[in-house]
Amino acid sequence: MKTIAVIMGGYSSEYEISLKSGEVVYEHLDKDLYEVFRVHIFKNKWVVLDDAGNEYPIDKSNFSALIDNKMRNFDCVFNAIHGSPGEDGYMQGYFELLGIPHTSCTMYQAALTFNKRDLLATLKPYGIRSAENYYINKGDTVDAAQIVSKVGLPCFVKANRAGSSFGISKVYKSEDLEEAIQSAFKEDHEVIIESFLDGTEVSVGVITYKGEIMVLPITEIVSENDFFDYKAKYQGESQEITPARISREWQEKVSTIARQIYMVLGLSGFSRSEFIFKDGHPYLLEVNTVPGLTAESILPQQAAEAGINLKDLFGNAIEEALQK
Repeated sequence: MKTIAVIMGGYSSEYEISLKSGEVVYEHLDKDLYEVFRVHIFKNKWVVLDDAGNEYPIDKSNFSALIDNKMRNFDCVFNAIHGSPGEDGYMQGYFELLGIPHTSCTMYQAALTFNKRDLLATLKPYGIRSAENYYINKGDTVDAAQIVSKVGLPCFVKANRAGSSFGISKVYKSEDLEEAIQSAFKEDHEVIIESFLDGTEVSVGVITYKGEIMVLPITEIVSENDFFDYKAKYQGESQEITPARISREWQEKVSTIARQIYMVLGLSGFSRSEFIFKDGHPYLLEVNTVPGLTAESILPQQAAEAGINLKDLFGNAIEEALQK
């Protein structure tokens, strides 16, 4: 029986969402096949948490733990950390140095996809469309007129390396840009400002399932708010419609592009790419490599539509990681 660590938590604003994802993974992994442990990763502690709430410190030198006077080493790690350090390459590099298989993509791919600016620049030569954008770093002078002339209004101000819509604002007036930029700087010292794309938003999951790259059924996102913000994502203020109500032509087009992105970047494990259709063409917003994993999250919804339950989805991720 393989010993599995489900890592959750993290160092970013997404830690609470990660804890929920990790608990769902822990609950659904087949206990007849795996001995499963929850591992909380926080800046001040790395601990194994048992069902009674007892904590056992992780030895960071080899990612082991002494649990009930028995030393535990892990055969595989299921990564359920959204944001840093689970989605930006740090944990991937750590486990790769230790030689411990893990369910997410490799260190470089994680760092690349987590950096919106670098991701879009990497994919542009492959014909992947994206919104007009403008970059600004902490300490730069904010030239509102120059920003508006480049991306127009309304526009989106986003933290370059953050998820779950933390550090994102929709700006309608140039005088509001400064406040939106400062809000984004609370999440990251790099900011990307993008033109507003008015169209149908969709999310496309791509996974490696039973050794094959599989594009999952597409989800259409209809936010009750001004955009797909935190409340829309996690507090029920949106409709997530799977399968999406789009034409077969659009389905084939965006599925092909999502698969292309997965292959071009050399991804493995789970990915979820976000697009907005404009004039019949999908424009890429971002790629998530550790997407939400609760039953209500988008990728599990898509897997269910494809006939894959959570037990099989998570178990397959472990088996794929062990075979890499």
